[in-house]
Amino acid sequence: MAKYRKNLPQLEGTTFLSDGGMETTFIFHDGIDLPEFASFVLMATPEGRQRLKDYYISYLKIARENGAGFILDTPTWRANPDWGAKLGYDAEGLRAINRDSVDLLLELRKEFETAATPCVISGAIGPRGDGYKAGNMNANEAETYHAAQIESFAQTEADMVAAYTLTNYNEAIGVARAAKNHAMPSVISFTLETDGKLVTGLSLGDAINRVDDATGGSPAYYMINCAHPSHFVDALEKGEAWLDRVRGVKANASTKSHAELDDSVTLDAGDPVDLGRWYNGLTRSFPKMRILGGCCGTDHRHVAAICEACSTQTAQSA
Repeated sequence: MAKYRKNLPQLEGTTFLSDGGMETTFIFHDGIDLPEFASFVLMATPEGRQRLKDYYISYLKIARENGAGFILDTPTWRANPDWGAKLGYDAEGLRAINRDSVDLLLELRKEFETAATPCVISGAIGPRGDGYKAGNMNANEAETYHAAQIESFAQTEADMVAAYTLTNYNEAIGVARAAKNHAMPSVISFTLETDGKLVTGLSLGDAINRVDDATGGSPAYYMINCAHPSHFVDALEKGEAWLDRVRGVKANASTKSHAELDDSVTLDAGDPVDLGRWYNGLTRSFPKMRILGGCCGTDHRHVAAICEACSTQTAQSA
């Protein structure tokens, strides 16, 4: 039975951490080949599973040392039919990967969870296509497409599903509807460009409102990811109702555009301390943004700096 599916503790307003850029960490720091940028392939061997465990542990230690909660996202961002087929996985193979990934995180939760550090297990979902480019599915197609992966998580002890790097609201609507059909809390996280908008040109507020209108507000909350805070902070205007739906940020370390990052052969890890300052400003201005992690180019150093910066703010305001 899922521990938190009926009552997500991160909605209570305390600080929760999550991991950073899993794929960029494995590729650029650890020298691991990830075909099609897919971390789930590491589940295929005992050595790969241990690599994943070590990766998560580096973040879980930060959360436990700071009395913060933690969102354990499965390494399944690419474990959908299109990307899976490119890697030789059929539907049954993907179901097994999704199931086994949850089991891996259950082991870690058993070891690291405390009363002060609740660990929520989240089935991670990625876009059907590229997280930097606009997709072209309508909402009904997206619902059908993502239903299989969501169903596989619903049959495990996963507490929720989270769709990261979505670039259009129609795919988000489909994910949210499929999750609701399987009684799974869902989280929608949009990729933003340097102008603070989706790649389609739609504003974040409009995207959130369209998803909520089409789904009866079924997502538990929304997040922002895969952009540096300097790209989107000006798009967040205090007092707008949709901002209360944004509970977390997984930002890039780099201030480069997605086109520049795509063309880069080296990793731009930015400045962890400076990124922490940006998060401090975000959480100070928008107190409901208490789910904090990283995206491309970030690792445990960035999350530690973010945690320190935001913990300092909390202590000063207490």
